Amino acid sequence: MTKILLKRAYATPSAEDGYRILVDRLWPRGQSKAVLQLDHWAKGIAPSTELRKGWDHDPARFDEFAQHYRTELNQNPAVDDFLELLSQHPVVTFVYGAKDEQANHAVVLRDYLLDQLSAP
Repeated sequence: MTKILLKRAYATPSAEDGYRILVDRLWPRGQSKAVLQLDHWAKGIAPSTELRKGWDHDPARFDEFAQHYRTELNQNPAVDDFLELLSQHPVVTFVYGAKDEQANHAVVLRDYLLDQLSAP
Protein backbone atom coordinates (compact mmCIF):
# COMPACT_ATOMS: atom_id res chain seq x y z
CA MET A 1 0.00 0.00 0.00
CA THR A 2 1.17 3.50 -0.79
CA LYS A 3 2.43 5.62 2.08
CA ILE A 4 1.23 9.23 1.77
CA LEU A 5 3.23 11.97 3.48
CA LEU A 6 2.39 15.68 3.71
CA LYS A 7 4.87 18.54 3.40
CA ARG A 8 4.55 22.29 3.07
CA ALA A 9 5.93 23.72 -0.16
CA TYR A 10 8.25 25.87 1.96
CA ALA A 11 9.90 22.88 3.67
CA THR A 12 13.08 21.42 2.18
CA PRO A 13 12.55 18.38 -0.07
CA SER A 14 14.27 15.18 1.03
CA ALA A 15 14.99 11.74 -0.43
CA GLU A 16 12.42 10.24 1.98
CA ASP A 17 9.64 12.18 0.21
CA GLY A 18 9.49 9.67 -2.62
CA TYR A 19 7.24 10.84 -5.47
CA ARG A 20 6.40 14.52 -4.86
CA ILE A 21 2.99 15.84 -5.98
CA LEU A 22 1.82 19.43 -5.69
CA VAL A 23 -1.86 19.14 -4.71
CA ASP A 24 -2.71 22.87 -4.89
CA ARG A 25 -4.63 24.52 -7.71
CA LEU A 26 -2.33 27.55 -7.41
CA TRP A 27 1.47 27.55 -7.57
CA PRO A 28 3.04 28.29 -4.15
CA ARG A 29 4.09 31.91 -3.95
CA GLY A 30 7.81 32.53 -4.31
CA GLN A 31 8.75 28.91 -5.06
CA SER A 32 10.54 27.81 -8.21
CA LYS A 33 10.26 24.46 -9.97
CA ALA A 34 13.87 23.74 -9.03
CA VAL A 35 13.25 24.38 -5.34
CA LEU A 36 10.06 22.33 -5.14
CA GLN A 37 11.52 19.29 -6.95
CA LEU A 38 8.08 18.07 -8.00
CA ASP A 39 7.31 14.93 -9.98
CA HIS A 40 3.70 15.89 -10.70
CA TRP A 41 1.24 18.78 -10.29
CA ALA A 42 -2.31 17.57 -9.63
CA LYS A 43 -4.35 20.76 -10.06
CA GLY A 44 -7.48 18.80 -10.93
CA ILE A 45 -7.61 17.02 -7.56
CA ALA A 46 -7.45 20.25 -5.51
CA PRO A 47 -10.55 21.90 -4.05
CA SER A 48 -12.52 24.07 -6.45
CA THR A 49 -11.74 27.78 -6.41
CA GLU A 50 -15.22 28.48 -5.01
CA LEU A 51 -14.75 26.02 -2.14
CA ARG A 52 -11.26 27.27 -1.32
CA LYS A 53 -12.29 30.94 -1.31
CA GLY A 54 -15.48 30.22 0.64
CA TRP A 55 -13.53 28.44 3.37
CA ASP A 56 -10.76 31.08 3.47
CA HIS A 57 -8.61 28.74 5.64
CA ASP A 58 -10.73 29.43 8.72
CA PRO A 59 -9.90 26.63 11.22
CA ALA A 60 -13.35 27.00 12.82
CA ARG A 61 -14.92 26.00 9.49
CA PHE A 62 -12.48 23.17 8.69
CA ASP A 63 -14.95 20.33 9.31
CA GLU A 64 -17.53 21.96 7.04
CA PHE A 65 -14.86 22.52 4.37
CA ALA A 66 -13.68 18.90 4.65
CA GLN A 67 -17.21 17.58 4.16
CA HIS A 68 -17.71 19.72 1.03
CA TYR A 69 -14.27 18.77 -0.32
CA ARG A 70 -15.03 15.04 0.11
CA THR A 71 -18.26 15.59 -1.83
CA GLU A 72 -16.26 17.24 -4.62
CA LEU A 73 -13.81 14.34 -4.63
CA ASN A 74 -16.66 11.81 -4.85
CA GLN A 75 -17.83 13.58 -8.02
CA ASN A 76 -14.36 14.22 -9.49
CA PRO A 77 -13.51 11.95 -12.46
CA ALA A 78 -9.78 12.67 -11.91
CA VAL A 79 -9.77 10.66 -8.65
CA ASP A 80 -9.56 7.27 -10.40
CA ASP A 81 -6.51 8.30 -12.45
CA PHE A 82 -4.94 9.83 -9.36
CA LEU A 83 -5.41 6.61 -7.39
CA GLU A 84 -3.76 4.72 -10.25
CA LEU A 85 -0.81 7.13 -10.12
CA LEU A 86 -0.48 6.65 -6.36
CA SER A 87 -0.50 2.87 -6.69
CA GLN A 88 2.65 3.07 -8.82
CA HIS A 89 4.75 4.58 -5.99
CA PRO A 90 5.48 3.14 -2.52
CA VAL A 91 5.96 6.62 -0.98
CA VAL A 92 4.19 9.77 -2.14
CA THR A 93 4.42 13.24 -0.62
CA PHE A 94 1.61 15.72 -1.11
CA VAL A 95 3.13 19.18 -1.32
CA TYR A 96 0.86 22.08 -0.36
CA GLY A 97 1.21 25.80 0.32
CA ALA A 98 -1.15 26.32 3.28
CA LYS A 99 0.35 27.65 6.51
CA ASP A 100 -1.77 25.50 8.84
CA GLU A 101 -0.29 22.00 8.88
CA GLN A 102 -3.33 20.45 10.62
CA ALA A 103 -6.30 22.14 8.92
CA ASN A 104 -5.68 22.11 5.18
CA HIS A 105 -6.99 20.37 2.10
CA ALA A 106 -3.97 18.04 1.81
CA VAL A 107 -4.97 16.40 5.12
CA VAL A 108 -8.50 15.83 3.82
CA LEU A 109 -7.19 14.55 0.47
CA ARG A 110 -4.74 12.12 2.12
CA ASP A 111 -7.41 10.68 4.43
CA TYR A 112 -9.95 10.42 1.61
CA LEU A 113 -7.49 8.61 -0.70
CA LEU A 114 -6.27 6.25 2.03
CA ASP A 115 -9.92 5.30 2.60
CA GLN A 116 -10.30 4.68 -1.16
CA LEU A 117 -7.11 2.61 -1.33
CA SER A 118 -8.12 0.41 1.62
CA ALA A 119 -11.70 -0.14 0.44
CA PRO A 120 -12.45 -3.72 -0.67
